[in-house]
Amino acid sequence: MRQRPARPSKTTAPWLHGRHAVAAALANPARRLERLLATQEAEAALARLVAKPWPVRAERTDGEELRALLGDQAVHQGLALLAEPLAPPPLAELLGVTTGPVLVLDQVTDPRNVGAVLRGAAAFGAAAVVVQDRHAPGETGVLARAAAGSLERVPMLAEVNLARALETLKQAGLWVVGLDGEARNTLRGIGLGPRRAALVLGAEGEGLRRNIRAHCDELARLPMVPGAVESLNVSVAAAVALYEITAAKLEKGETP
Repeated sequence: MRQRPARPSKTTAPWLHGRHAVAAALANPARRLERLLATQEAEAALARLVAKPWPVRAERTDGEELRALLGDQAVHQGLALLAEPLAPPPLAELLGVTTGPVLVLDQVTDPRNVGAVLRGAAAFGAAAVVVQDRHAPGETGVLARAAAGSLERVPMLAEVNLARALETLKQAGLWVVGLDGEARNTLRGIGLGPRRAALVLGAEGEGLRRNIRAHCDELARLPMVPGAVESLNVSVAAAVALYEITAAKLEKGETP
């Protein structure tokens, strides 16, 4: 008899869902996997992305059971994977073994936005995404699906004190730049040069908090058509900012 999946509680591991999120988690040796639920069609599609054998056996399910488990709004594509949350290393340790810019999110609470930021971070070689633990979403199925597999590639670190995390970044030699639409200089205009950057972004509309702004080495804006829009979605702003850094390095013949 097929076992019916139990609804997750706040104390259980999250159910990841969606083809790319599940495939990336299956291929990540750092993941501790518990259960994989799949429709017949979804299992066949998943096998084309990640060759069997998988670390966990697929249990047959159907769309009705997945809707009962994940909710009507989840775009699950016939897959759900129960997996322990990832455990990234401490920030100072990670900075010592990585290159590339770091993204810091100041009270960005929408899991879809954070997931999209992770996707952009992976595309442009960011070393990590740092969030504040009390004012940011945890590792959820919604966030993982929006990240489209990037949650497995870019560490997401939750810090108790974001201002202290910025000081840790400075001590590791990173130039901490807060993105502010009212800043005098553009991001490329401040001339980062060979310096490794940490980009700090606030929630759309609210921007950076005063205390976080004060801990930035510099404030910069993205070059935008005056009066076209009031602000950009944080995930779009993050991707544009990372592109600016990458493009500037390529123009100078440097490795991004």
